[in-house]
Amino acid sequence: MRHGVRLGVDPGDARIGVARSDPSGFLATPVETVKRGKGDLSRLRRIGGDIQAESELVEVVVGLPRSLAGGEGPAATKVREFAAQLAARFAPVPVRLVDERLSTVAAEAILRGQGRKGSKRREVVDQAAAVVILQHALDTERATGTPPGEIVEEPAR
Repeated sequence: MRHGVRLGVDPGDARIGVARSDPSGFLATPVETVKRGKGDLSRLRRIGGDIQAESELVEVVVGLPRSLAGGEGPAATKVREFAAQLAARFAPVPVRLVDERLSTVAAEAILRGQGRKGSKRREVVDQAAAVVILQHALDTERATGTPPGEIVEEPAR
């Protein structure tokens, strides 16, 4: 298992959930929710920079929405474009796309189980989904010895 912190990102149309791992790559925890709009990439870069300053940031893991059959639609296209922008912002730290099927459903179930209701749940569901995405990536790497997903290439300039 590689040593260092991973940043987990769940990009949505309105909000971006952010999570991080501990330096051993064992546990994902929520960081914050970033509102989508002007400056969201800079905000994510600041979060990553803060983590880099306190520990080694080894990669950014971004959830890629796929259909239950494994296909990609318009949402996946948007996430791929967003991930390419992140790759440019975070270089040389790699950005990796991982399958995020049902992560929001799992996050909602976890929050309901904790007794969070309505608007309080909506405020943190994106962070919880980022935790689910990142934790799955960490568990997969620990089980297989290989990081899951695909590396995003930095766009040509």
